[in-house]
Amino acid sequence: MSNSLTIENLFSVKGKTAIVTGGSRGIGYMIAQGYVENGANVYITARKAEPLQAAADELSKLGTCTAIPADLSNKEGWEAFVAAFKEKEDSLDVLVNNAGAAWGEPFDDFSEAGYDRTMDINVKGIFFLTQALLPLLEKNHSQADPGRIINVGSIDGIQTPSADNFAYGPSKAAVHHMTKVLASRLAHRGVTVNAIAPGPFESKMMQATLEKFQDRIEGNCPMGRIGAPSDMASLAIFLASPGSSYVNGTIIPLDGGICIK
Repeated sequence: MSNSLTIENLFSVKGKTAIVTGGSRGIGYMIAQGYVENGANVYITARKAEPLQAAADELSKLGTCTAIPADLSNKEGWEAFVAAFKEKEDSLDVLVNNAGAAWGEPFDDFSEAGYDRTMDINVKGIFFLTQALLPLLEKNHSQADPGRIINVGSIDGIQTPSADNFAYGPSKAAVHHMTKVLASRLAHRGVTVNAIAPGPFESKMMQATLEKFQDRIEGNCPMGRIGAPSDMASLAIFLASPGSSYVNGTIIPLDGGICIK
């Protein structure tokens, strides 16, 4: 890391290679756009190839973005993604584990299929994709200039959610704990691990909730609003930049203060 303390040096992601899972929409798209617009070489992935490519085409108007479709909830999916990525790159600077799922059903009817799908995507997929990409994150990095893993958790993993999504909150709590465990194990290998725990942001997952309850949600937020793309992008840029090279094992709520009420 340079001794220069200019904004351009401390918080630049220019020239970095980044992967953003679940990057075709919502929070993943916000993060990908922030990286692309600031000069990073960004790869986005999601299950549905057509909307993923449409997102990559839109982001490519702002910089460099490549789509690699994959289902990261299973071994075949994450192995295929890693193989495709390795055909294009031999190292990686930033891995954003954002792909996730939620499943809503009343407690008495909550299905095993919904529980398993949520855990497979939100927890298992993160672990094994990280494992597979770790050699690329280690390459060209050190404790002074680490590779970055940024996991996207949720404030539902910090506080008790009110919705009937009984696997989602526990899965995100697992993501937060996994972040701390991996941070302690990987730092000596030149890789930091941190997590963003978002509150309400516009996304497909939140669409129905916001349509019904946005006024109530904003009323319960000390900042009086939901999150904006700039809020998400700026934190993700910080965690990927030289300025955060000594930040490791943190869970950062990005919720306008909802968790402190």
